[in-house]
Amino acid sequence: MTGPIDFGAIFDRIPSPYMLLDRDFRYVAANAAYLHTVQRGWGELEQRNIFDAFPSEGETRAQLEASLAHARDRGEVTELPLIHYAIERPAHLGGGFEDRIWSATHTPIPDEAGVTRYILQHTQDVTAIQRLKDAAFGARSATMLGDEVLRRAQTVQTQSRQLRSLFMQAPSFMAVLRGPDHVFDLANNAYTQLIGHREVTGLPVRSALPEVVDQGFINLLDRVLATREAFVGRRVKIALQRNAGAALEERYLDFVYQPIIEADGTASGVFVEGVDMTDQVQADNRQRLLLDELNHRVKNTLATVQAIAQQTLRGATTPETFAAAFEARLLALSQTHNALTDSQWAGAGLRQILIQELGPYGSERIVMDGPDVHLPARVALSLGMVFHELATNAAKYGALSMGGRLLLDWSLTGGGEVLSFEWRETGGPPAKHPERRGFGSRLIERSITGELQGEIDADYGEAGLVTRFSVPLARDFS
Repeated sequence: MTGPIDFGAIFDRIPSPYMLLDRDFRYVAANAAYLHTVQRGWGELEQRNIFDAFPSEGETRAQLEASLAHARDRGEVTELPLIHYAIERPAHLGGGFEDRIWSATHTPIPDEAGVTRYILQHTQDVTAIQRLKDAAFGARSATMLGDEVLRRAQTVQTQSRQLRSLFMQAPSFMAVLRGPDHVFDLANNAYTQLIGHREVTGLPVRSALPEVVDQGFINLLDRVLATREAFVGRRVKIALQRNAGAALEERYLDFVYQPIIEADGTASGVFVEGVDMTDQVQADNRQRLLLDELNHRVKNTLATVQAIAQQTLRGATTPETFAAAFEARLLALSQTHNALTDSQWAGAGLRQILIQELGPYGSERIVMDGPDVHLPARVALSLGMVFHELATNAAKYGALSMGGRLLLDWSLTGGGEVLSFEWRETGGPPAKHPERRGFGSRLIERSITGELQGEIDADYGEAGLVTRFSVPLARDFS
């Protein structure tokens, strides 16, 4: 069974500002949204006359008093589409009076005899929205809205809600700052996301975002307000604390500080609008680094190809032998490049390179024993050429020329920063020390000791060739 409805609780939870006056215009009730809007506690308003709580003179008071009296005396709903009404700011925001723009509806609440007992006011603070319109359309904004819109509060309030909704949901970050202290009047969802979802409405920038004070942004806002000239920033670096207690995070912003010019020519605030360009800046930096790295790698590759061509030409006896040897070596280089391309040049696996180079000789003839090792790109390129030359020699003169096998064993030493490798041929003819050092031998030695700054040793024995080398993996070979 459902209990009685608590209309008092419902009234207090309504998100729009409402308050209730008696016939003498004294406060009888006010919901939480109203108290938040006027920045007062209920103890400051209870049973006080509205004009004592918020004193005003002249046309502004006359407009509001006439609207309330009409609703009370005639029992008719009255509307105030737009009314300038200054309210006193709380002491913690500096005190003093501040001009605000409101839109209000007054609904008479009659007693049993039909006489108005209370007046229900629904009010909206449309200051920020009106300033946005003025910034967009200038002094012509009221005319452009049309007399009919201005005469009907409900239409104005609907339009204000729609504009506020569009403002809040805009993909670019936006904020409205007012006064010489740059107090946040409005900040949309994108802006609050940028600053780590901090509650900033009603606070000056200096208090709401203390980390930006020493970064020059307060001075920049002061200058825009003083000169009434807009400032446009492109990819401006700013450090923001986007999580409570966390370190400052660098962001890059495109933004505009646009002064809000009033009818008398003074600047009352600054409209902030911009886009977070951090992802684009980081992507551009990565692309620039990749292009620089690509240029460097292309130069290195061309130098390697040039060296291969020169050395192969020296050792070739006929154009045919040169073409065959040169093509085979370029193929080895290409295969290693393919492995690196698959990993976006983040390196390649040692076992992967060995399989690519030795696969054509039959997997049953190759025995590999060692952990998975990831080779940096430069190490992978050099070792790919080394393994190609060792395999070519084994196929011509060693174990792979007969029914022998290759026993490949490797390990990591030096805390995982040094690769120790052993290439052992077995089941083939005895290994003979070469009478002259050909290109293959020079390439192997140059790659291990020169490019990779490692060590190499070869043992030419009766059981077959044994080559041992060690190379550092952590050194920068660029």
